Amino acid sequence: MNSRFLLTMSAGAIALSAMSTAVSGQTELRMTWYNDGIEGEVMREILDRYEAANPDVSVTLDVVPYKAILESLPVQLAAGEGPDIARVTDLGGLSEHYLDLTPHIADPAYWEANFGPFLRWLRQPGDDSAISGFMTQLTVTGPYVNRTLFEQAGVDMPGDGATWDDWATAVNTVADALDIPIPMAWDRSGHRVSGPAISMGAMMFDSEGNPALVDDGLKSMTQRLHDWHQDGTMAKELWGSVSGSSYLGANEDFANAQVVMYMSGSWQIPQFASKIGDAFDWWAVPAPCGPAACSGMPGGAALVAMKDTEHPDAVGKLMDYLSSEKVLAEFYGRTLFIPGHLGLAAGGVDFDTDDPRAKHALETFAGAVPSISPIAFALQGYPSNRVMFNALISRLGEAIVGEITLDEAYERMTQDVEQQLAEKARN
Repeated sequence: MNSRFLLTMSAGAIALSAMSTAVSGQTELRMTWYNDGIEGEVMREILDRYEAANPDVSVTLDVVPYKAILESLPVQLAAGEGPDIARVTDLGGLSEHYLDLTPHIADPAYWEANFGPFLRWLRQPGDDSAISGFMTQLTVTGPYVNRTLFEQAGVDMPGDGATWDDWATAVNTVADALDIPIPMAWDRSGHRVSGPAISMGAMMFDSEGNPALVDDGLKSMTQRLHDWHQDGTMAKELWGSVSGSSYLGANEDFANAQVVMYMSGSWQIPQFASKIGDAFDWWAVPAPCGPAACSGMPGGAALVAMKDTEHPDAVGKLMDYLSSEKVLAEFYGRTLFIPGHLGLAAGGVDFDTDDPRAKHALETFAGAVPSISPIAFALQGYPSNRVMFNALISRLGEAIVGEITLDEAYERMTQDVEQQLAEKARN
């Protein structure tokens, strides 16, 4: 084989490689995603349409467990090895890694008009202008109950204005009557505990706006959680099966009718509509009250662009498409998510469900937004709120399983927050 033939083959291979690259897409974007329900399927269909209209771009949707979003993604981003775009819930905590899309999107005014209040959740302290992403959903924490079990037990559900103590009494009565193993379950999450704590009077910040996690209001709620785990209202083996700040949900136990009341949030609606369907009446109820409020926590998941992307213009173009009113109306409607788009929230979304339980849940959680405490909004917008959430749940968990006392847990919560904020300041 002579050198001219080798050269011809080599040139041919390069040409084939170039053709393959052109066919597969000149620009490849990676999006890290997690699912609560069917939203990954919906997003993939939307991305397929975008790729068909933009053959020079391919978008890989990497679906990972939610735990990976909380624990693995921050490590990847810190190492400069993260995706171009990601769906996140630690909105402000990861803000140092976000790309300001403003130079790369067509109409920043559209973003400000429709996502304005939520854009602030994504900004670093002192920044009042960056546009880094949009809410794939607005969420509100709150409880679900198995209304069928209440009916079978002949027990009336507590009504508007009911307290957490009222509900604890009611669910224990139902569980005892029907031999249900878990009267009440909560997501093992500092975020989930914070709304009820604020209802009990927790302020979360001092008069100067500095974090002040432990006060009488927080103690009032965490004392109840501790006691409920000791008296069987809550199952110690659920929270006790993990340690540290690890998240654990009880959605599977609730879906299997092993739980009377489940404290979680609006993001469970599509999953329950799919998994439970009409097997029993899963019913969203308003946030129970304390002396200070009847508040859940606001929040949600945002789709954000990352500053280490090598393709900021392509990312901006894709984010413009995904955030457009028509596309988001489809996304929210099919996924049964509360809109995080002000125009769609005002005009309404045609939710793709005939399930009366899902419709009631959507109405319940959307109707709860006006009753959310301003303290809860401030906490959600605080960039280091994850430090507070993690300290709260890790130390409370240790007290619940008997490793430390509650008083020791409170001391260590305060120490954890101070130490971690000091470390952040040094870095």
